[in-house]
Amino acid sequence: MYHSCKQLLQMTEAQRVPIHEIVIVKEMKSSGTSRTEIMETMKERYRIMLASAEKALEQPLPSEGGLVTGIASVQYRYARERDTLCGSFINMVMARALSCSEVNASMGRICAMPTAGSCGIVPAVLMSVGETLERSEADVILALITASGLGAIVMENATVAGSEGGCQAECGVAAAMAAAGAAELKGGTPAIALEAFSLSLVNIMGLVCDPVAGLVQIPCAQRNASQAVNALLSADLALGGMKFPIPPDEVIEAMYKTGKMLPVQLRETAQGGIAATETAREITKKIFERNGDSLSAHQ
Repeated sequence: MYHSCKQLLQMTEAQRVPIHEIVIVKEMKSSGTSRTEIMETMKERYRIMLASAEKALEQPLPSEGGLVTGIASVQYRYARERDTLCGSFINMVMARALSCSEVNASMGRICAMPTAGSCGIVPAVLMSVGETLERSEADVILALITASGLGAIVMENATVAGSEGGCQAECGVAAAMAAAGAAELKGGTPAIALEAFSLSLVNIMGLVCDPVAGLVQIPCAQRNASQAVNALLSADLALGGMKFPIPPDEVIEAMYKTGKMLPVQLRETAQGGIAATETAREITKKIFERNGDSLSAHQ
């Protein structure tokens, strides 16, 4: 069994197998389920991700206060119809990440990966990379298992909760998971996948969690889009040969310690950051007054 990225990498090198193989074997031993059952479970979850990544692309979904209603469809049209700065691929990835966030905000069905607030990053990245590289569904699911295995290491040794570690722990870990899976899909070695993981997490180190009105909408949705791109650029840096001198386990530890240093106002309480701006407070007031709630109960 492994409990760290270092141990996981050592096992892949000793057995000459990809990360997902070690993760599958561990899951079989710990849960008593078969390989077939694990693959079927992951297939079901991946299809939930696919559905949420597509659902809001053409049809805006209602959200509390309308804060993110229609953002995915706007980005989708831009990706398809306009001369974009980053190209249609990057913009489609962002649109899919936004779609998942919009589905979540409308109380639709999503797969937390690793959290509901960061649910769009891994699906948008892996389905888009798999589609572009013409990989099979089975290949994408194996990359998803790689991402899941690394997320589990973070959960064992640190946190993925915004209330404990800020947005770096939610969207940051999701980006790191997605980067590792994307690197593997592109043919990267386990070492390269872990480099991509580290780079993604470093790129978002220290990001606060400051949801407007305490709702998982703004700036959560926008961060799903930006961190999906972070995952892709980190994977490319690693695939291109970038070596990050700090081991991934130490990066995880640094993220966790950084989160602990954040004041409570910047950890999902909606008392700091963007949530504390004048306009955000007005939005909060309107939402709660419309719902018949008192502001004091949410402060």
